[in-house]
Amino acid sequence: MTTTEERKELNAERLLGGSVKRSYNSLIDIDWDAPIDPDMFFLPPEASSLYGTPLWDSMTHRQRVELTKHEYVNLLSVGHWFENTLNQALMRLVLKADPTSRHAQYALTEVGDETRHMIMFGRVIEAIGERPFLLNRTEQRIVQALPRVYGTGLMLWVSALIGEEIFDHWQRQVMKDERVQPITRQMMKIHVTEEARHIRWAREGVVRRLSVGRRLEVAYVRLLISFVGPLFRRLLINPGAFKRAGLDPKVAVKQAMANPDFAAYQQFGFSKLHQYLEEQKLLTGYGRRSWRRSGWIG
Repeated sequence: MTTTEERKELNAERLLGGSVKRSYNSLIDIDWDAPIDPDMFFLPPEASSLYGTPLWDSMTHRQRVELTKHEYVNLLSVGHWFENTLNQALMRLVLKADPTSRHAQYALTEVGDETRHMIMFGRVIEAIGERPFLLNRTEQRIVQALPRVYGTGLMLWVSALIGEEIFDHWQRQVMKDERVQPITRQMMKIHVTEEARHIRWAREGVVRRLSVGRRLEVAYVRLLISFVGPLFRRLLINPGAFKRAGLDPKVAVKQAMANPDFAAYQQFGFSKLHQYLEEQKLLTGYGRRSWRRSGWIG
């Protein structure tokens, strides 16, 4: 009979093999010199937090394109710091692990993937002629503390899933959308291909950790999950993106927060992960109500 440790090693061995067969180098695999089409969206219109609102209806096509550009830069900026914190947590895992184990070696492989993704996000922002949304000092202190909050045990794997799988579900649709800039589609193709392994690894980590049956740890994770839905919604609806697009940030935030079309898009992104968290009994009671109030559950 295969032990938990043996299964962990076998899973890591398989993922290492997949990394060798299907990995990208965005410095080579994206055409950085391709021109930006002023009439093509940077995200599908439906992905904009203002899609279907009075503000959206009042905008010209070029203004809508401009809005999706700044919302895209916001997503890339969030992705950059999230993958930074994930890497810190993974390096803590490696510090305690046997460096000859395939589990530790795959953790390092994922760190390498995420590091290349961070470079890719920065290069895309530069290529489309924009500036990232940087964290202020207070936000930096909060983000720097995150690896200590979620960097071990069950919460590490759940946090990785929440940070990756929602966006993965969106990206699989975006990369096929011909209304969207080629640079966006290619970036998302690369990201989806490599994140698929990361999501598989995190799901296996969740199952493995739950099999140990630590009730207090599960209760702690359920509590922390309840705060993530509102946080993610706030991260997606960034007043700075609206200001850069020439809109009144207060009016735009108010309409975006009340926008049923954007809530439907959130629910599409969360649907697969929602089902998984329910199956693992990690989204219950207050947590479920919190994600519903934040628009992620219909």
